[in-house]
Amino acid sequence: MNNSKTLNVSRNTKIVLTGLLMAIVIVVQLMWSSVKIGPTSFSLVLVPIVLGAMLLGPISGAVLGLTFGAVVVISGLTGADPFTNTLLNLHPLFTTLLCLAKGAFAGLGAGLIYKLLTKKLNPIVVSFISSAAAPIINTGLFILGGLIMSNTIAENFAAQGQSVIYFLVIVCAGLNFVVEFAVNLVFAPALAAIVRAFAARGR
Repeated sequence: MNNSKTLNVSRNTKIVLTGLLMAIVIVVQLMWSSVKIGPTSFSLVLVPIVLGAMLLGPISGAVLGLTFGAVVVISGLTGADPFTNTLLNLHPLFTTLLCLAKGAFAGLGAGLIYKLLTKKLNPIVVSFISSAAAPIINTGLFILGGLIMSNTIAENFAAQGQSVIYFLVIVCAGLNFVVEFAVNLVFAPALAAIVRAFAARGR
């Protein structure tokens, strides 16, 4: 197998592998959603999303990202995620679309970057770039969505005298983004290399 390409598997196998990674995404998100830094939780869920995006392609990455977003929405609806719950109560449609979109585009973006650059650069380098792209896209869309709902953020979450942009970038995204970025950068390329090694051995 050429290690610079996604796994060469049948469509049915790709569906099965995507389904298995979806289950992992759900379990990881539910397990770690209670670990919060500030008002929002940091998540390890981008690791299986990027893993799927690199190994199975951008569509699988997008599906895994949508799964992540759906779990966030459900957690908000049930009250398990108070931050998302408040936003859903005040902006139900926009918040739902934001949760789904930021996850989907994170997976899609990581997969597209890997697919486009994998023939031009060393596959290890591309793995790091793809892994870095996912948290940047996810957090970037979160901040953009928060700015669109700036009045709600200011009234319900930002401390008195605190700007919305400071709250979103520093209080919400700040350390969360750093942790997610570092974890994703370390584990996603390593996991991809391990899976590829087993896949190559089995051929």
